[in-house]
Amino acid sequence: MPKIKTNRAAAKRFARTKSGKWKRQKAMHSHLLTKKSAKRKRHLRKQTLIAKADEKAVRRLLPYG
Repeated sequence: MPKIKTNRAAAKRFARTKSGKWKRQKAMHSHLLTKKSAKRKRHLRKQTLIAKADEKAVRRLLPYG
């Protein structure tokens, strides 16, 4: 059985936690920041877990992650 290639774009965006869940950065924090409140921008800096519905897709992109 040949090795499966890891999707390099996904590898840069997702990381595994110690408990086996996937973490990601929040969106909407790259531009047009002047109209967003300081509180909103502060919360966008934090990482979060991916949705349960997306876990299967991420697992397929990162077979060895």
